Amino acid sequence: MQIKVPFLDLKAQHAPLLDEIEAAIRQVIEAGAFAGGPFVAEFEEDFAAYCDSSHALGVGSGTDALWLSLLALGIGAGDEVITVSSTFMATAEAITYCGAKPVFVDIDERTYTMDPAGLEQAITPRTKAIIPVHLFGQTADMDPIVAIARKHGLFVIEDACQAHGAEYKGRRAGTLGDAACFSFYPGKNLGAFGEAGAVVTNNPELQEKIRILRDHGQVRKYHHTMIGWNGRMDGIQAAVLRIKLRHLERGNQLRRTHAAHYGAALAEVEEVITPFQAADVQHVYHVYATRVPDRDEVIRFLTAKGIGSGVHYPVPVHLQEAYRSLGYRPGALPVTERCAAEFLSLPMFPELTHAQVETVVQGLREALGAGVAA
Repeated sequence: MQIKVPFLDLKAQHAPLLDEIEAAIRQVIEAGAFAGGPFVAEFEEDFAAYCDSSHALGVGSGTDALWLSLLALGIGAGDEVITVSSTFMATAEAITYCGAKPVFVDIDERTYTMDPAGLEQAITPRTKAIIPVHLFGQTADMDPIVAIARKHGLFVIEDACQAHGAEYKGRRAGTLGDAACFSFYPGKNLGAFGEAGAVVTNNPELQEKIRILRDHGQVRKYHHTMIGWNGRMDGIQAAVLRIKLRHLERGNQLRRTHAAHYGAALAEVEEVITPFQAADVQHVYHVYATRVPDRDEVIRFLTAKGIGSGVHYPVPVHLQEAYRSLGYRPGALPVTERCAAEFLSLPMFPELTHAQVETVVQGLREALGAGVAA
């Protein structure tokens, strides 16, 4: 009998938690605390402690987290923010919606995160901040990035939307820059039952600004000290996230176990480049992104076998139609573009079984050995 392997299985994740989650949601309903409120405050306290940070602020999404962080740091019209193009669109969107201009640098070909070697030449008098992206669950190489930022008086905002629990030299993602932004989109390592996000920071003044900005600029009800936005986290999402946070470490460890299984099984398959974990980094494998030749043909083969897969991300941000006005052309970021053409994400979630991982490995071997990618 052919084993089916979904790319992601949220039902398997939620099934053992349903009674506890339903009870928590009932508490929110009974309290009527739907927008912000005590359930959000409790989750913020728990998540700040998890990240070893002083403050966490629940917001409506990871995109809100990025945007509000930039606004709170004073990034605006005429400014430039350096980031990478190998990311989800939200990283650049947040910069644009501040009125600033995204400037892209290339990535390291092994870690797929920001290559510090390209940073200084991208800095101009207009540069105000750097947003390294902790892609696929691995932190960027933060020490040289932060050193360059401090040398030039720039802010550092971690895009940690895929890196819940990841570590860099013994420090948690979220504590490596001026602020860090997390997404709790349902498929993330820590996922809500809808949209949600958070900003983590050790800076009390910055957290206070974001706290005001996310609530229409209010310091108290109907008293607005600045023009803000509705970026609050929902009480129900906070209640769900608080429960799921207790299981995050176990889930991340299972992801690492699956990654080790994939890596060992695929080590001798020359056509496959498996993920690389940098020294002194703890990867949390939000995505298990391999690189293969003739990816689209491989995907078709796997799909026919009942094996899910994904591509993160097929078109780099600098080549998206939406950013044509920036003037980037094919070849501008060669490593980013090469990786984008080859990335193939394999199923990765804590509840994967050994048999499912073996099925994926066998399917990929067959796809390549059958001449599909020859």
